[in-house]
Amino acid sequence: MNKRIFLVLVILMSCSLIGIILVQAYYINNSLENTEKQFNFNVKKALSYVSQTIENEEKEDYLQKFNDLLSTGNINVNDTTAIINIYLKEDSPETNETIIYRNGILEENFKVSSSLFDIGLDSLNVRRILQKRETETVENNSIDGSKNLSTMLSKLSKVNETTHLAFESVYKDKAYLKPIHKRVTVEKVDRLLALKLIEDDINIDYEFAIYSNDLATKVKTENFELPQNKASTFSVPFFYNKNDSSNYRLLVNFPERNKFILSSVLTMLTLSIIFTLIIIIAYSSALYQLIRQRQISQIKTDFINNMTHEFKTPIATINLALDSIKNPKIIDDKEKVLRYLGMIKDENKRMHAQVENVLRISKLEKNELNISKEPLELNDLVEDAITHVELIVEDRGGHIETNINAEKSSVLANETHFTNVLVNVLDNAIKYSPEAPKIIVTTELAGNNILVHIKDHGSGMSKTAQKRVFEKFYREHTGNIHNVKGHGLGLAYVKRIVEDHHGHISVESEKEKGSTFTIKLPLIS
Repeated sequence: MNKRIFLVLVILMSCSLIGIILVQAYYINNSLENTEKQFNFNVKKALSYVSQTIENEEKEDYLQKFNDLLSTGNINVNDTTAIINIYLKEDSPETNETIIYRNGILEENFKVSSSLFDIGLDSLNVRRILQKRETETVENNSIDGSKNLSTMLSKLSKVNETTHLAFESVYKDKAYLKPIHKRVTVEKVDRLLALKLIEDDINIDYEFAIYSNDLATKVKTENFELPQNKASTFSVPFFYNKNDSSNYRLLVNFPERNKFILSSVLTMLTLSIIFTLIIIIAYSSALYQLIRQRQISQIKTDFINNMTHEFKTPIATINLALDSIKNPKIIDDKEKVLRYLGMIKDENKRMHAQVENVLRISKLEKNELNISKEPLELNDLVEDAITHVELIVEDRGGHIETNINAEKSSVLANETHFTNVLVNVLDNAIKYSPEAPKIIVTTELAGNNILVHIKDHGSGMSKTAQKRVFEKFYREHTGNIHNVKGHGLGLAYVKRIVEDHHGHISVESEKEKGSTFTIKLPLIS
């Protein structure tokens, strides 16, 4: 896939994923806001209901007491003013009818002892207003002109009669003089508030209190506290006076308010998060696989190029050697023929070793490589591996320093494969030393493990290369330069063998300062 097309696809997919997440977040946020608004509305409605109910009940209680006094006659009457026979006559030419309205009002004033109402005053002035309304419809041809108005009114039928009680010195102001804890109880507020909240499916704990001019009264629950953020507290006026104002306020807090609001969208939120995470994981995995496939494709291309280059040299050498042997001047020279045959054999062994490495890795991945283990001395394996590369190091003018510090080195290992592991690491140190190789091999104990450190002073590697150096086919890019032979299989083989021995291998490196490979294996008794 073209790199530019791949980049465009990644950007479009990423934008789509971000868009889906933002849309979900928008709708969830809207749901939360709507739920919160509905919650606030229901709470304020419940508070208003409690305030009005308690005030109406108190008022009805006072009026009932007054009616009881009125019925027993145990009351002082100051005076009585009656306004009666207020008439309104209306002629209807269309229907040939006359409609007569009468409104009669009777007002009676009383003085009552306030002690009966427990509002702290000597007496209370009260007035009772009786109102009677009547309506009569009369046919005009049936009304004799000599009949006076009083005769016609005798035919009026009673339509409605109401009785209204009013306090001359308004009851609300007088009741204000009574302490709030004598006007209402905690239990009553709690009962009314709980019933109203349950009607709106609000079944969470709450705390309430009645405040007078921002000061707490005795009417409050034990755990009520006025928070610093007053926006989280709901309040309504309590016990209005005649001017429709109030010094009292009923305050309510819901400690689990946010939890309750969140629970209303919890299912939707949980499903949204789960599905979004699935999409993100699937998208990330697909993206990772695409990038990984591109990297593998690049690595395989590099591997084929390196393999071709490394096979090309021995093949060319073999062809030259064979051409030389065919030369009549050389074919009779036994010494030169043997030399060329030796070259052919060495190059053939070199190609065979490369093919063997590829097959070995393939068998490891399929778990087809038979690795039998036996107790061995790791110090002896280290010294044996050094002998395999010692001549190559000396040929390049370098040296290998050995520090066998581990007093115990018994491990369970396969001699052939683990020797190959050590040789591969040593060979890697030699290949990546541009100057004369200087290698230090150290063994030491670390608890129940033995450590083997192989340190070189070569070209080192970058941080990125350190993370991927044990991957199959991986080689750090150095352009189209093949001054270092290999195809990225040696260290991959090393890692698989060490792990099969229940060990661990790691590398520390710095550019131009060399690398240190550390192999850790468990000791056996």
